[in-house]
Amino acid sequence: MKATKGVMKATEAERPTPAINRNDFANGAELAKALAGTVAGALAEAIAARGKATLAVSGGSTPKRFFEALSQQPVDWDRVTITLIDERLVPADHERSNHRLASEYLLTHLAAKARFVPLYSDAADADQAARTAAARIDGLGLPLDVAILGMGTDGHTASFFPNGSTLDLATDPACPHSVIAIEAPGAGEPRLTLTLPRIVEAGLLLLHIEGAEKQAVLEKALEPGPADDMPVRAVLRGARKPLEIYWAP
Repeated sequence: MKATKGVMKATEAERPTPAINRNDFANGAELAKALAGTVAGALAEAIAARGKATLAVSGGSTPKRFFEALSQQPVDWDRVTITLIDERLVPADHERSNHRLASEYLLTHLAAKARFVPLYSDAADADQAARTAAARIDGLGLPLDVAILGMGTDGHTASFFPNGSTLDLATDPACPHSVIAIEAPGAGEPRLTLTLPRIVEAGLLLLHIEGAEKQAVLEKALEPGPADDMPVRAVLRGARKPLEIYWAP
């Protein structure tokens, strides 16, 4: 099934949300194939322009099928650096590690040649881990070429969780840090997350969601309301160009 494309706009009390490009598919398999092709194309364009490309991906169960499809795309993977949108403060072999998820599903097949830059480090505390991760991200050469977000049913994206300890700073368009530590009731472990400026400046910014429940959450997020309640609104309202949304039932 070919994607249906349209443009949605939503307004905040003070200013409009940028246009959103919808890419809807009949099922997750078709979405994964199409999204992999889009991302591979963007990486190829970056490599052609600069000789290298950067990609930041999210964790969770939703992107597994997409990761597998992307890993088999014919990209010059030895010129690609992959990192994470966010990470739990757990070692790479932990079952809840996004590093582990990427290793098992994305850094395989052809994409095994890519360079991977983790956010986690065995630091003295979360703030030190955030500083180490920020230095790594800053060293990639910003802005990122592609950033792919997910979204939870509570309206969080990246590790921008409602009631997050550093949510205001993480979603501040003028935040001077590339990565910060954050804790929240719904987050489980303490986390590291790319900040809003690093995310929205990406050359290609995508939101990958699946299921009717997340579709309903997105529709609500597009309505006026505080970003603290549904932090994905910070991205929807802060995007510097149309945000590409990939959705399947």
